[in-house]
Amino acid sequence: MRKSSIIVGCGVTAASLFFAVVPLHAQDAAKPYVARWAITLPGGGAGWLGVEQKQDGQLSGSFLWGGGSPFGFETTAVKDGQLVLTRTHKIKRDGQDVKQIETFTAVADGDALSVVVRKNEEDGKEVSKVEFSGKKIPDLPPPPDLSKIRFGAPVKLVDNGMATFDGTWEVMNKGAFNGWSLKEGVLSNRVIGEDGKNKHGTNLKTVSNAFEDFRLTTEVNMAKDGNSGIYLRGIYEIQMADTHGKGVDCHNMGALYGRITPTVAAEKPAGEWQTVDITLCDRHVTVILNGQKIIDNQPVLGCTGGAITSDEFVPGPIYLQGDHTDVSYRNMVLTPIVK
Repeated sequence: MRKSSIIVGCGVTAASLFFAVVPLHAQDAAKPYVARWAITLPGGGAGWLGVEQKQDGQLSGSFLWGGGSPFGFETTAVKDGQLVLTRTHKIKRDGQDVKQIETFTAVADGDALSVVVRKNEEDGKEVSKVEFSGKKIPDLPPPPDLSKIRFGAPVKLVDNGMATFDGTWEVMNKGAFNGWSLKEGVLSNRVIGEDGKNKHGTNLKTVSNAFEDFRLTTEVNMAKDGNSGIYLRGIYEIQMADTHGKGVDCHNMGALYGRITPTVAAEKPAGEWQTVDITLCDRHVTVILNGQKIIDNQPVLGCTGGAITSDEFVPGPIYLQGDHTDVSYRNMVLTPIVK
């Protein structure tokens, strides 16, 4: 890995230094934009923009729009002091493929960013226009020395002695189907009805929104083809999924979803209890799955899809994804890191 960039899974990169071979005028034009940006999308959703300048001076951009993973652009350039990123969409209209060009135009003012996104037909006709803002994310600190961190008193989030999750957990969408229950120390989500159809239930979060850096340990039992997730501070999702027998991928069990690919596939088959041990410290994450370290103190470049905020510097809850499939958790303990 070059010292000038941080590279994570799925090809997303973020530059921290320019290379000497880049022309000075190109450096000067791009300098305000080469960074990672926390984006507040229309309606308050969480997004992210990363802009990198490569050794040959070319720019590349990646964007996270609410859910899913960051996507790339076909072109990224600075024109007349503005950052311009474009990508092409193909849609079906009257049985024909029609291209639409989506253009992101961003203007930096110090650590603030204003963005306008336009979607146009090939003939130039504007289809849509939205505006939103962003804030530059401070540079990542060095990886923390995890052998020297100090811990506070453990917080039991799911425990054999709990008869109900009232007071500890709450649903995130009171208008959605609630498939969550707690029985004999097992927190379960059941969204598959007798007809075999998914009811797409609500996510669940801790009542406390005061968690910062911590170690979180739990056991999870995935349904066949199951898909869930554990969101750290409501910002970073550690993927929980039935991906036993598959290769490593940034969307598989134990990954930092869409961002960091595990170094080894350590998941067990569906229906078996699996141990998960996560440490979040100074915007670096470590994941131990079933006793194997699959992510080792790696930097987190920004929020993941489904985050409740793009602000990585505020305390938040633990939230469990419940709108996909059945899943069960037990013995969940959060131990805060004392700064």
